[in-house]
Amino acid sequence: MQRNEKVREALLVEVNEISDNDLNKKPDEKSWSIKQVLEHLFLMEGAIVKTIQDQLKNGEDVNADPKPIELTVDRSQKVNAPDYTVPSDEFFTLDEMKLKLEASRQGLLRLVANTDENELERKGFPHPVFGQMSLSQWIPFIGWHEKRHILQIQEIKEQLEE
Repeated sequence: MQRNEKVREALLVEVNEISDNDLNKKPDEKSWSIKQVLEHLFLMEGAIVKTIQDQLKNGEDVNADPKPIELTVDRSQKVNAPDYTVPSDEFFTLDEMKLKLEASRQGLLRLVANTDENELERKGFPHPVFGQMSLSQWIPFIGWHEKRHILQIQEIKEQLEE
C-alpha cells in the first residue's frame, strides 16, 4: 500500500493546479479530459475493491502465478477501459474529484486492514491483459494503473497548452 500512496500523492500533485474548466476540457473529441481520467481511476479502484470483497466471500482458490503488472505503465499498449469504468461527460470540480478518489482509497485501505494476506494470495480473478491474478496482486496493480494514467494526464496537459 505504501507504493500506492506515493503514486496517489504524485497524481494529486499533477492535478493540483488545474482549473475546473481545464480539468473538464478534452484535448479533442476522441480523448478523455483530465476529470474523466480521475473519474476512471475512482471507478476502477472501487470496482477492484468490490470484486476482491466478492471473491473473498464466494471465490475459489486459484493459486495464480505472479504477473508482470509493472508493464501496466507502458502506454504504447492501448487497453480499452471496461464499460463499468468508463467516465461520464458530467462536469466535476477538482475538489469533487479529490473527494471521490479519497472515498475509493478509504475503501481499499479498509479492505487491506481487515483481510488476511493468505486469503488474498489464494483467491483471484482475471485481468483482461494479464489473465488470472491473485487478489493480493490486484492491490499493487491499482498503483501501477494510476501511474499509467499520470502519464496520460501529463499528455493531456501538454495538448491543452498547445
